[in-house]
Amino acid sequence: MRARSLYLSRMGRKIGLAAPFVAMVCLAGAGVAAQTFRTGVDVVNVSLAIMDKAGTAVDGLQVTDFELYENGKKQEIRYFARGDAEKGAQPPLHVGLLFDTSGSMGEDIRMARSAAIKFLNRLLHAEDMTIVDFDTEVRTMRYSQDEFPRLVERLRSRKPDGWTALYDALGTYLTASLDQLGQKVLVLYTDGGDTRSAMSFTDLLTSLKAADVTVYAIGFLEHQGSGRNMQRMQLQQLADVTGGQAFFPLSLKEIDKVYDRVVAELEGRYVLGYVSSNPKMDGTWRPVDVKLLRKDLKDVKMRTRKGYFAPYREPASK
Repeated sequence: MRARSLYLSRMGRKIGLAAPFVAMVCLAGAGVAAQTFRTGVDVVNVSLAIMDKAGTAVDGLQVTDFELYENGKKQEIRYFARGDAEKGAQPPLHVGLLFDTSGSMGEDIRMARSAAIKFLNRLLHAEDMTIVDFDTEVRTMRYSQDEFPRLVERLRSRKPDGWTALYDALGTYLTASLDQLGQKVLVLYTDGGDTRSAMSFTDLLTSLKAADVTVYAIGFLEHQGSGRNMQRMQLQQLADVTGGQAFFPLSLKEIDKVYDRVVAELEGRYVLGYVSSNPKMDGTWRPVDVKLLRKDLKDVKMRTRKGYFAPYREPASK
């Protein structure tokens, strides 16, 4: 157990294996207080995507429509925000783009590039966009909305070549996003096969569980060989562990439908914030369960991350 705690402590300094910090808004008491942002490692943030059978975001919910439990113990929801609120009345949105430029993407790079640019162009309310393009090497750059033309040029200039350092690229993004307060969404474009990374898939899943990032994976697997089933499964896992989704489109028309769903989710998400009733800084995994109390909404689907790692502090030596 001590070895695991030491691992979490070391990784926490690199990729944030601690209670996620967030800029939250709207005090969720009996009445909503003046809108002020709150940050700090003591605030645990939980983002929810709530969709009906038609895939439409369910709007109009209030803080009283939810109950939140950590390790089976009910927690007080102290902060609440809706995705359809006006800009400034919700946590800021930071968008990440993980773009595979390895040689195996040769037949899909044009479609992936067009899809990525089209999607980013729809997120005009994002505070910034972090691009991580990768092949044998991993390269990262953050852009503001005003620098969108430079972002497009970067995506268009990279030619497919080299091996695929997918896991290392994801780890690099998680590290780069540590200073960002608010909602963090990462869209991943890849054929899914890692052939280069020093980071293992198991460690990557642990890192994603700890990071406050929602992953949407766009997998281009049509031209992959016998390993495509494994690649599909891994991309699905990367998305599921963060409360996101994985998609495997075959055409730009299908990708447009994917984007409609993702944008609808982003605009309709709810964010709940609480301070854990467990003050221990032991680095353990804490499962989180959110219950929707509205009986008329039994058939809706709710996606969120499954929990978080508590902060870790080395015990004082005796």
